[in-house]
Amino acid sequence: MATPLSASRLVKALRDEGLEVREYRNWRTHNRNGKGPWGPVNGVMIHHTVTRGTDHTVELCYEGHSTLPGPLCHGVIDKEGVVHLVGNGRANHAGLGDGDVLRAVIAERALPDDNEADTDGNRHFYGFECVNLGDGRDPWPEAQKLAIEKAAAAVCRAHGWTEKSVIGHREWQPGKVDPRGFSMDTMRGRIAKRLGRKADGPTKLTRPSRRRVTSPSPERTSSGSAARAGSSRRWASGSWPRAAGATRWAPVPGGARPTGSPTPPGSASWASPARTPTASPVPPAGRSCASPTCEAR
Repeated sequence: MATPLSASRLVKALRDEGLEVREYRNWRTHNRNGKGPWGPVNGVMIHHTVTRGTDHTVELCYEGHSTLPGPLCHGVIDKEGVVHLVGNGRANHAGLGDGDVLRAVIAERALPDDNEADTDGNRHFYGFECVNLGDGRDPWPEAQKLAIEKAAAAVCRAHGWTEKSVIGHREWQPGKVDPRGFSMDTMRGRIAKRLGRKADGPTKLTRPSRRRVTSPSPERTSSGSAARAGSSRRWASGSWPRAAGATRWAPVPGGARPTGSPTPPGSASWASPARTPTASPVPPAGRSCASPTCEAR
């Protein structure tokens, strides 16, 4: 048994394991502590989301939905292996599960079959939701599995636990199938190997080098085709030379494209308009974190 990690210690543990961590909105104070206790903590639980798309999934796991308020986990692990933190404290992810399983996790011994739902898991487990449809066909990229391994190992290392403190939702609550698509025994084996050596250390993010590219100045002819001028003469930003009868390109504040204007000539480009993400449907009941069974009542 252990006292839960503070938000800052959790971030540090994850980054020290070599993970890219993104902090979402007010995750540090976002929890369900008003509905029940958080801690002592005993283990880490892995889920799949039955969703696609990182942005939509992170928002869903932060906000929850009409039948289950968020946060629905502590961190979302996307397909690229990035961890998005959405909750700090009690979260609606584990629900009621088998007390015999909890006792096995605490003792770090082999797990019994889960055949009861008599114990509040939201109090005792950190939860990581992994972006996957959970249909057995949606792939699990190696970058994502490596992030699962690292995230679980980070929490275990911080608490002094072994890999036996890591379980899948399907090993906790009868009727659950997540995470579907890889073996939890295999994942625990990977976590054990990682815990047997030093943490990788924070990832060093390098900024892309800035390189000045010189290209011929384009001209737009009256026929609408772009021709490259042989001159190396430079033109003021937003102002393009004209052939007879050609369109004049005027600078526009902020890079916005004027209404009805054709594509700028040559290599010039207009700022793309903001894209409105297509909302994915809310997962059906029975998914790992979208079912009322994930909230111990």
